[in-house]
Amino acid sequence: MHSLAPFAAHPEQSKGRRVQEAPPSNRSEYQRDRDRIVHSNSFRRLEYKTQVFVNHEGDLFRTRLTHSLEVAQIGRAIARTLNVNEDLTEAISLAHDLGHTPFGHAGQDALNKCMEGYGGFEHNLQSLRLVDVLEEKYAEFDGLNLTFETREGILKHCSLTNAKKLGDIGQRFIQQQQPGLEAQVSNLADEIAYNNHDVDDGLRSGLIVLEQLEEISLFKEQHDIVKSLYPKLSVRRATHEIIRRMINLLISDLTENTKNNLQQLKPQNIADVRAQPKALVSFSENMQQRNLQLKQFLRNNLYSHYRVFRMTNKAKNIIQNLFDALMTDTRLLPHEYADKAKQMELHEGDPGKARAVADYIAGMTDRYAITEYKRLFDPTQLT
Repeated sequence: MHSLAPFAAHPEQSKGRRVQEAPPSNRSEYQRDRDRIVHSNSFRRLEYKTQVFVNHEGDLFRTRLTHSLEVAQIGRAIARTLNVNEDLTEAISLAHDLGHTPFGHAGQDALNKCMEGYGGFEHNLQSLRLVDVLEEKYAEFDGLNLTFETREGILKHCSLTNAKKLGDIGQRFIQQQQPGLEAQVSNLADEIAYNNHDVDDGLRSGLIVLEQLEEISLFKEQHDIVKSLYPKLSVRRATHEIIRRMINLLISDLTENTKNNLQQLKPQNIADVRAQPKALVSFSENMQQRNLQLKQFLRNNLYSHYRVFRMTNKAKNIIQNLFDALMTDTRLLPHEYADKAKQMELHEGDPGKARAVADYIAGMTDRYAITEYKRLFDPTQLT
């Protein structure tokens, strides 16, 4: 691997793991993190968790798994150009959605409402909880025992109330510091991936059409270029060509603007990066505005489409009813989860029981949540 910039995260200078381990002999600390994430149960479940569309609505729509792989690919490309750590960027990118509920943001909103009075629910915190506590694979520790830098990158957002409960990983929110550049890269790689790929899925589903997108400057510019170069190209191939060019344009702007930021501020190490008042990885002001226009379009025309609302309304009802039933009687949980709920209730009361129920629901895939709902509420389902 090419040499890293001094302001990158160097694995030999990591702040370490929660439980000390012997260093890996044939890979870096961040490669070990990446490998543990890929082999986790939570990562495999992402295959059947939705982005915008419920999993059974079509085989070609993106899932949390395909999205995470796309984020990792974009993140690595940016990290390489900036001479920061690709392995750490990849690890953060692959783990960033581990805590998502079934049914995307609708599921998260519903579970957060269920958890009012019990500490709430937020998918970033749940991702951290999974890698710190809930994954049960290793003999010597709970969770995956990831490095500080990977855990820091997973936790993109956090309230001050929650940050105070998280020890070292919450300090940057209290001190208003930035994460490392690799976490910043992963964050914007995520934004690039989901905006552009939601355009693709939206067009594929028929919920939005090309004519609507021609009002969006980022799309129209590339649409006109593609139409001029390839006037006879099919709609499907033209759409892919436009979207890949949009992604390339965003990546190019991001890397160039970030290089300018680094040249102006000249951070000498990762501590200098953390001390900045704002993120160093950023789009130019013009591209930020164009990207915002695309996000607003998706919010108004795709995420607010009546067919999506119908799906999200069903999803919220499923989550609410599952939570209410399981909180009322934890004997309805599978034995392993029922035992955990009992233990957590003994130590923490109702908030502990609620957290155990939320852990169970959040870990469900879309289709498992639907199946479990039928098991509990459909009288024709006997098991």
